Amino acid sequence: MESGLRVMLLSMLLLWTAEGRAVPGGINVAWDQCRELSQNVTALAWGIHPQELPRDEGTGEAVDDVPLIQCGDGCDHQSLSDNSQLCLQKIHQGLIFYGHLLNSDIFTGEPSLLQEGPVGQLHTSLLGLSQLLQPKDRAWKKQQFPSPSEPWQRLLLRPKILQRLRAFAAIAARVFTHGAATLSP
Repeated sequence: MESGLRVMLLSMLLLWTAEGRAVPGGINVAWDQCRELSQNVTALAWGIHPQELPRDEGTGEAVDDVPLIQCGDGCDHQSLSDNSQLCLQKIHQGLIFYGHLLNSDIFTGEPSLLQEGPVGQLHTSLLGLSQLLQPKDRAWKKQQFPSPSEPWQRLLLRPKILQRLRAFAAIAARVFTHGAATLSP
């Protein structure tokens, strides 16, 4: 069933891209599709239940540098109306970063969190949304990704990463909901 959801999401993404709804050159945004996928990402992130991850303990310094959407990132209503590219770039970078985290040893070392589980579904949705935002003719700046973790760190890092991903996904979903309501042609 879960692999069916993954296939359906990827099929929809390929269909949207073939129809020219992806972000060609970073100019046209498929706001409606981004809204749907971002809401799916948010729901999946919140659908991972606390019993699937250990309680938050320790400092977790390794996740202090995760992407956050802040006031100066151009994601407010006025900035989106004027030029949405700065905000979309920030969201794209965050999606790629969190995708790498979910695919890192922090999550892949636990069998219950692998491909067919909720983390695998979340990873697939993050990748689908990031592909909708990838400009075709321009590369956005590269970013650093986390280094491998020690086994004892993973239990401490997972809930922190998930907490920050939830906040990021909620703001991204608000951005796309606003864009779909006001910026769609």
